[in-house]
Amino acid sequence: MMAACEAVVASARATERAEEAKKAATTGTAASAAGSAKAAVPAAGGKTTTAAATTAAAGGAGAARSAAAAKLLSLSGVFAVYKPKGPTSAELLNQLKEKLLAEAGMPPQDGNKRKKQALKIGHGGTLDSAATGVLVVGIGKGTKMLTSMLSGSKKYIATGELGKATDTLDSTGKITEEKPYDQIKQEDIEGILQKFTGNIMQVPPLYSALKKDGQRLSTLMKKGEVVEAKPARPVTVYSLSLQKFQPPLFTLDVECGGGFYIRSLVSDIGKELSSCATVQELTRTKQGPFTLEEHALREDKWTIDGIAQSLEHCMPLLSVEPSVKKLKTEDSKVQAVSSEDKKISQVKEKEGTS
Repeated sequence: MMAACEAVVASARATERAEEAKKAATTGTAASAAGSAKAAVPAAGGKTTTAAATTAAAGGAGAARSAAAAKLLSLSGVFAVYKPKGPTSAELLNQLKEKLLAEAGMPPQDGNKRKKQALKIGHGGTLDSAATGVLVVGIGKGTKMLTSMLSGSKKYIATGELGKATDTLDSTGKITEEKPYDQIKQEDIEGILQKFTGNIMQVPPLYSALKKDGQRLSTLMKKGEVVEAKPARPVTVYSLSLQKFQPPLFTLDVECGGGFYIRSLVSDIGKELSSCATVQELTRTKQGPFTLEEHALREDKWTIDGIAQSLEHCMPLLSVEPSVKKLKTEDSKVQAVSSEDKKISQVKEKEGTS
């Protein structure tokens, strides 16, 4: 008789705990929901679990997932993540998306861009697979704000190697040329950097994200197709300095505008020195107002709560970037040149370049 009474009381408590779990979950406190659900599983004699308690635990967990999904889909804005060496920018974005969807208990999304995606995520400027550093990410309505990131200023630390040239202009490619470099001194490099500062013309690398007939040049190159170099286009370098010179390696600190390729810069410096050069290491330390040290989230922070906190921290930065409008105008001209090569002479006249 006493055992029966205890069972009734246990069942009542389990139902009460289940209601608490659901209430906690709907308010977004997943941890509270999990705790209430766990508490709703009393043991009779320390061995058995009531059906009501099991239902409570399942209901609490389901409600917690629903709350996490709702919070994820409510996120909107721009933040930054740290991109390590290895994955492409697109691959890293997919990893981020998969991790967030899994945390929210949502099914993974396929890569069909034409299909409406429940979770919208995009990045504001490609980093090469061999490069590291700041990758700006837009989530929700923040994806519409990424254009300003493409046109805003960026900072890089780049290490080049003299005496070698590769087909990709970096260490991932095949060596295509080798030349002496022993004659090159530190003052020789410092003496030519001014030629690559300001409003200049630059030929983009063949291995790049630029497109021909809807396909990236890098993709066409990997397929073995013959690709013609894009014409030189106007770009802006705000500052350029030599940080270290230990032959054959030299390290540059660069701040530039949209559409600029560090790989082309290093290659052009090698040619200007009557040798050749290729990028060995490349790190983007700043993009727009987002810095590597302060804003780039490491993978262990790729959580719904972590990104929510980062959005709150980062969004005010976007209203205090004074050069965005100016750079956006310059970048629109750069894009016009790359998409309409026939108008390059008109763009030169507007920019005042020769």
